[in-house]
Amino acid sequence: MKKRFLKTSLCLILSAVLAISPTVSTAQAAQTTSTAKTQAVASDTLKASAEKMAAAITSVYGATSIQYALIADGEILLSGQAGYNNVAKKTVPTSNTKYGIGSISKIFTTLAVLKLVEQGKVGLDTPVVSYVTDFKMADSRYKDITVRMLLNHSSGLMGSTLDNSILLGQADSYAHDHFLEILSTQRLKAAPGAFSVYCNDGFTLAELLVERVSGQSFSSFISSYFTNPLGMTNTKTPADSFKTSSLAGIYSGKTKLPYESLNAIGAGGIYSTAEDLCRLSTIITSSTDLLSQELIDSMEKEEYKNGRWSPEHDSALSYGLGWDSVNTWPFTQYNIKALVKGGDTLNYHGSLIVLPEKNMAVAVLSSGASSAIDQIMGQSLLLEALKENGKIQEILPDKSFTAPVKTAIPDELLKYEGYYGNYSAPFKIAMEKEGTLTLTVNGTPQKFIYGGDNKFFSPDGSTSISFIEDTGNTYFYVSMYQKVPLLGQIAMSVYQGQKLTAKELDATTAKAWEKYLNKDYFVVSERYNSALYTSGLLKKRLKLSEELPNYIDSDEITDSYTLSAVVQIPGMYGRDLSDVKMTTQNKTVYLTSGAMKAISEDAVKNLSTKKSFSVTIPKTEFAKYYKISSKSANKTINVTLPKKASFAVYDKAGKLTFSSLLTGKTTAKLPKGGYIVFVGNIKATFKVAYK
Repeated sequence: MKKRFLKTSLCLILSAVLAISPTVSTAQAAQTTSTAKTQAVASDTLKASAEKMAAAITSVYGATSIQYALIADGEILLSGQAGYNNVAKKTVPTSNTKYGIGSISKIFTTLAVLKLVEQGKVGLDTPVVSYVTDFKMADSRYKDITVRMLLNHSSGLMGSTLDNSILLGQADSYAHDHFLEILSTQRLKAAPGAFSVYCNDGFTLAELLVERVSGQSFSSFISSYFTNPLGMTNTKTPADSFKTSSLAGIYSGKTKLPYESLNAIGAGGIYSTAEDLCRLSTIITSSTDLLSQELIDSMEKEEYKNGRWSPEHDSALSYGLGWDSVNTWPFTQYNIKALVKGGDTLNYHGSLIVLPEKNMAVAVLSSGASSAIDQIMGQSLLLEALKENGKIQEILPDKSFTAPVKTAIPDELLKYEGYYGNYSAPFKIAMEKEGTLTLTVNGTPQKFIYGGDNKFFSPDGSTSISFIEDTGNTYFYVSMYQKVPLLGQIAMSVYQGQKLTAKELDATTAKAWEKYLNKDYFVVSERYNSALYTSGLLKKRLKLSEELPNYIDSDEITDSYTLSAVVQIPGMYGRDLSDVKMTTQNKTVYLTSGAMKAISEDAVKNLSTKKSFSVTIPKTEFAKYYKISSKSANKTINVTLPKKASFAVYDKAGKLTFSSLLTGKTTAKLPKGGYIVFVGNIKATFKVAYK
């Protein structure tokens, strides 16, 4: 699902993100913080700090509910919750309420693979094709991908094949069952091992490897070797049988959604609790006998250094095996090793932080907010606990900064002006010789001041940017500290963009693209209960950049029907790439990207104005779109749904105004200039009547 034009909905899924902005939560008006329950003794100060931060996250940072736990020396020291599990009923979460943990699932996957290594059944540096023999790609280099590369994000796989994996109100194995088929059509974006860049598909492939080698389902394997031995009774997967009413409630605005299932289990589909994740951490911090110490230690090694990487400064990104970071600020200030894994789905978020040398860990899970917010709360709790038990002398103050002094920009830096691309939106860099750099993203400018030493700074000095040339590419490098009121501070240092080269298209290619450009394309490959239909109208307009005539977003037009993903950015901003192909079938133009298929606006007709009529899903698609003309506007329709089907209505701006999946209703009002989509199985028929 994370394709070129689904970035808004999907690019933050299953990753550690720094998108932090205060919002008003549905739980703000009457959020409730539970009394912390402890098995060991937590100080009143630590309890109060946890409750204060949890209240801030539910009232200021958009969470409907939050759950947290801290473990020290094998005992749960602190456990609590805040917010509402059901806002309308004003029910609160408990320590047993399950949350989707997103990419924290990757730690389970890593442990499962390492268990097979311990058993002598898998070698970390053995090619994956030795174990998953039907794994094939349209790029011969796939044979060089090793098991280790799946776990340290250096496989070179394009990114995230999550099509039809995030569902509402149902779980199934469709995404799992079709994964290898989809990969077989893809190329690699880089040579295996060249550099590490966040990659969900590596862990889905690792999930399949565990199943092929062990002869067990992935869910059964992690249950047998980890969750059952540790007494993690609240840890389940979409493939398990359990009461979905035990899951934390999720919301879109004030609307309660059906439960969410992410069916790429090894990449991000596990449900758990904060206390259970603390129990999982004892594999790392204690001698549990569930995995050898040698293999546990291997997870903590600096895998990101095996290939190209950005310069090292304070950061929350430094890949190990499974971990987002094995050298994590602010703990590096205390010479403390902190292992961090964040997780984000569409609706669930979480962070697990483990301090192996201190025998401590914290887990924070939330419905709403973000993994970055949860991580900041977790690191603040750990620092307080470390100080209380004498393992650090003091908590250092947040980093402070002074405004930069403007200096004239040297001539040799002016060559870095131009456009830069990444996995999301390209941005423009322009410089004024007297000392100002303007960064413009989606029409919004940001000013930076040249402060000497080849660095530009934000007006408050908290963010520095520079330009680095590496392996023939020019990268836009950012080192930043972000203060998050009421919670703490976080740091990130990464390449955020790669310079793009403008060139004119040849006449033949330019002519071929005329029929594709300046048109909307609507996704028709997502099934009826895909969560994507509830996030907004799934369409994208293909438009050339005025100053980059060979690019659409960050993808380069490479022939008469192909957009190629060309950026190669280590870390995070080169993730989730996909080539785009334009095809014509029966005079209808389609855009395809991996398993995602979208239809041109030319094939989207006005909704019928007949008093009653039928809509049939085409034989090669799951969705049928219509425009709402002035003749249908403001009228109400009733839809008779076939089995396993839904319909949704959007306004002119693409905002969801009705969903049968969310409401359980079949009557909707039609907004002027909007759209309606009917989604069901191939050849399914909907009966529609105006009221």
